[in-house]
Amino acid sequence: MNNVIELLKSHTSVRKFKEKMIDDQLLKEIIQASQYASTSNHVQAYTIIRVNDQDKKRTLAKLSGNQPYVEECPVFLVFCADLNRLEKACSINNETIESSSTEIFIMATVDTALIAQNIMIAAESAGLGGVYIGGIRNNPQDVCDLLQIPHHVYPVFGMCLGYPEKINATKPRLPLSLILKEDIYSTDGDEKHLKEYDDLISNYYKERTNNKRSNTWTEGITAFLKEKQRPHMKEFLHSKGFEMK
Repeated sequence: MNNVIELLKSHTSVRKFKEKMIDDQLLKEIIQASQYASTSNHVQAYTIIRVNDQDKKRTLAKLSGNQPYVEECPVFLVFCADLNRLEKACSINNETIESSSTEIFIMATVDTALIAQNIMIAAESAGLGGVYIGGIRNNPQDVCDLLQIPHHVYPVFGMCLGYPEKINATKPRLPLSLILKEDIYSTDGDEKHLKEYDDLISNYYKERTNNKRSNTWTEGITAFLKEKQRPHMKEFLHSKGFEMK
């Protein structure tokens, strides 16, 4: 394996950080390098808000489901899918953006995810660690009000970054046989491989928690997916101009 592959395979979420600030120039270099992520039609439909104000970070921690590391991390970023800038680009050329289409919503969301993953990888290559904060979508309108996020822009997730105080063991991923198919979407053997993965994840949790947790992957996924997840998002996205027609 080369160094990049080794880095990718060592990823783990970091939620405890040292009281050490990230150099501004390093952070800017990480973000600038990450801008070279692939982007559909070069639209670059994202904006990143670095939240420095401690009161705002405290509020965001509460809005995200009382996650204290949002407030405690040296750097907190909010990633937004952004059509507002594209709307301005069209107006310069006396045209209007077709912002209501489902495809442009997907493009903006994918662009945002791609640059964010680049930032996480680049940060880890510099000795930093971090964790994504999907809880930003728990109260998206409150987040928009707090950060003055305009129409045609929505917060997709947050990211904590800092120098790791504690690093957990890497959590095993699904076996390749379940996610990589040849020519067709075959489900042969999936149930067998899922049961094997269940055993692997259960053992991982036992070791990590000293036998305080032992659930399988399918048990955890079932508990998560049997509940409606953020049902407010459809109405919120419509209110921000993402109609997805």
